[in-house]
Amino acid sequence: MAFSISRRVLRAFAPSDVSSLPFSLYNAFRGYDCGDSSSIMRSSVVGKTLLDVCRRYSTTILTPNSSEGAFPLHLLSSKSKSLAIPDREIGLFQDLVIPVTNFLNEDKGFMTLGGDVFDVPIRKDIIHRVVRWQLAKRRQGTHSTKTISEVSGTGRKPWPQKGTGRARHGTLRGAQFRGGATMHGPKPRSHAIKLNKKVRRLGLKIALSARAAEGKASVLMVFEDLEVPSHKTKNIVHFVSQMENAKKILVVDGGPINEKLKLATQNLHYVNVLPSIGLNVYSILLHDTLVMSRDAVNRIVERMRTPINR
Repeated sequence: MAFSISRRVLRAFAPSDVSSLPFSLYNAFRGYDCGDSSSIMRSSVVGKTLLDVCRRYSTTILTPNSSEGAFPLHLLSSKSKSLAIPDREIGLFQDLVIPVTNFLNEDKGFMTLGGDVFDVPIRKDIIHRVVRWQLAKRRQGTHSTKTISEVSGTGRKPWPQKGTGRARHGTLRGAQFRGGATMHGPKPRSHAIKLNKKVRRLGLKIALSARAAEGKASVLMVFEDLEVPSHKTKNIVHFVSQMENAKKILVVDGGPINEKLKLATQNLHYVNVLPSIGLNVYSILLHDTLVMSRDAVNRIVERMRTPINR
């Protein structure tokens, strides 16, 4: 069968000097069928490239006991508590390595965030469209005014048509009278606007990428789980007091919210808890710190990579 890889993947994984590649391999990278594609697949260069592609576009878990030989061991130090992100250019779809911890600040290894979800180009226009769509959709639209047939009042003509010197009127329920109707007033309706699913999905990716692009451990955090010792609020208060510049925190879990965590945070106005299915752009922008469990990250990445049903 024919072997083809897009040019973007070629630029990301192939050597910088593409012209130095063998002619058959170069054509295979460009998407052409070079005859005997089985021989190309057996080559070690293409095999390594395919392995890099699979690693690049997948979310994997790295721990201190991991057998990943290609991963630098010095990054798996238990003393490292900051994001392992050097000065980089944003929006290149590169995987990000982030330490994993918990509410007790214990070292739980590292996790790789998929670049196709956490490192997309930042676009303010998409964020604006998604936030506007969210705020419009959540409006109740229960506003209502009474028309001339709905207000209370008599149907008698207030005075004769002629002879009084006054303006002619047929009812006292008109808009020009006190207690009368409201002309062209609001009625119950939906304020929702239409926004394509791919735009909504891209907005969530951009919001997550914006948090990851700040490169601060206090902005984007990944926990092994969201288990708390007890339902006491002081546990969460003690954890938040140890964080730097954390004013509002959004905690995201993979499945249903733990009952202990729900009770521990319900009296804190600066801590909100959401399941992964409820994560949205407006909530991410409203909080300056995003805390996600390992399960939540996996579910979000899986949802972002699922094809959109037309």
